[in-house]
Parts: sequence; C-alpha cells; structure tokens
Amino acid sequence: MRRAWTGPVLLLIAGAGAATGPFVQGRTGTGAVLLLVFVLLAGLTSPLVFPRSIGAPEARRRSAVDGRPVVFWRPGCAYCMRLRIRLGRKARRLHWVDIWRDEAGAELVRGANDGNETVPTLLVAGRTYTNPDPAWVREQVSQPR
Repeated sequence: MRRAWTGPVLLLIAGAGAATGPFVQGRTGTGAVLLLVFVLLAGLTSPLVFPRSIGAPEARRRSAVDGRPVVFWRPGCAYCMRLRIRLGRKARRLHWVDIWRDEAGAELVRGANDGNETVPTLLVAGRTYTNPDPAWVREQVSQPR
C-alpha cells in the first residue's frame, strides 16, 4: 500500500517546494500555478483515478460469471494510466487487480510474463494479454458475453 502512494506524495512535496519560492517573492499567481500542476500530477499518478481494486481470486470468479476481462495493474505505471484514460467510463466494466496489493495477482502476472511483473496484463476468457492496445480492450468490453 505504501509503494502506491510514494510517487504522488513525492510530487506533492516537490510541488510545495517549487511553489515556495514564488510565494515568498510575492508572485502568488506563479506559485499557485506551480502547486496546481504538481497536485494534478500527483492525482493522476495515484490509485485514485483507477476503479477500486479487488483480489485476483474474486476478479477471476466475477469474470467467469459475467465474461468481463480482468486487468492487472499497479500505481505509477504509465501504460496502465494510458489504458485507464483511453477506456474512459468503460473502465468500470472491467475487474481491476492492483498487483502491489494482491500477491495472487502478482503471481499470475509473473507466470504470464516470464517472471516479470509487466502490467497492464489482461485476463480474457482464460488467456493473458500483456500491454494490449487500448482500442482492442475497448472492443473486448463492448462485446456481449
């Protein structure tokens, strides 16, 4: 859990440090813009922009029932962020597993990727796909099961 928030917290600290100079010099507009940029970056790299994660066993069970893909991800991953943004509202239709919080999910990802924790890894109908094209994932979500 702690690893998930390290990057965003460091961005907030850096933003506060970067904004301090302009604020002290009386350039409040510049300081506010700097602080806002760092706060936005921290928010985008935090787990907050992803749907709530569930455990891998529960995600696999739900996927077997509803046919929706399972996405294995981790906070701070640029490719996971790209997938999440490109999916838009459809992201909530998927089952998300944070491999930093779920050892069973991390094991599945390592097994599918030669021992590496390469994410995003999708599980669709029992097959794994590593870093698939977001357009392909949107198609998988749109297909009736």
